[in-house]
Amino acid sequence: MATLLGFDFGTRKIGIAVGQTVTGSANPLTTLRNRQDKPDWPGIEALIREWQPEALVVGLPFNMDDTEVDWSGRVHRFARQLNGRFGLEVHLIDERLTSLEAQRLIAEGPATAKSTTPDAVDAFAAALILETWLCEQHQHLEGRRTDR
Repeated sequence: MATLLGFDFGTRKIGIAVGQTVTGSANPLTTLRNRQDKPDWPGIEALIREWQPEALVVGLPFNMDDTEVDWSGRVHRFARQLNGRFGLEVHLIDERLTSLEAQRLIAEGPATAKSTTPDAVDAFAAALILETWLCEQHQHLEGRRTDR
């Protein structure tokens, strides 16, 4: 069983989730506010120390026409910084519409989910990003097994 952390990178805040490979599920952890236009590296480091993930997954925003958004360079930089600072493999995955889906899930969820803070959307989006990556990895492995 491998533990992973997922990130929904934003220019003002970063949603973070934890997941694992056995069930392919992820749970929202927290949303960290950026400090002076930079990621909250001490907060990220504390989560990495606590959860000891084997890899990290970062959502890469795309436009609906399959082009990267104009600020995607910042996401690529964040992914490189994660790798450089923590020596962990970092995977990028299309995060299109995850924030909208997170808002929908919170709105349709139990009353406790509806009372969450606005920042919780980012952590929920990070969980969706991570679950998408885990699902793709599972499908890739299943496809390799049937090719034999």
